[in-house]
Amino acid sequence: MLTIAKSITEYMISKKLTLSTAESCTGGLISAAFTSVPGSSAFFQGAVVAYDNRIKQQLLNVSEKTLIQYGAVSSQTVEEMALGACKLLKTDCAISVSGIAGPGGGAAEKPVGLVYIGINIKENMSSFRHVFPGSREQVRIYTVKAALCHLYSCLNNFFL
Repeated sequence: MLTIAKSITEYMISKKLTLSTAESCTGGLISAAFTSVPGSSAFFQGAVVAYDNRIKQQLLNVSEKTLIQYGAVSSQTVEEMALGACKLLKTDCAISVSGIAGPGGGAAEKPVGLVYIGINIKENMSSFRHVFPGSREQVRIYTVKAALCHLYSCLNNFFL
């Protein structure tokens, strides 16, 4: 993970962009990936670990209507989380994640391993749905890797 985090760090610094994260199921692991890279303080501003829906609403401005209609694990929620992180932490870009890492909590429509990732780059939003296999820890690690890859890809597409 450090290789892609290092590449993103260099890219973000070269473009003079700032980044924040809004994490639920990863509990700060995405932020840890960035802060493990020397020099990341030049672009990484901070994070909100919003495990509870109340925090998603109060800090990240996720609407109650979104949470009721779509649930915490949805593309709509991660998009609002990413926008909220950018506004709260005054950044150009944000990564947000929400998912069901397990081992419990899954259902037919939303199984264990279901994760949504939101990427906001200067108010251009993308969201991605994944269902990852494995243990709770494996789901969390897959989520971090996927989030970093999505950010890298979105940055490259945005600045083409």
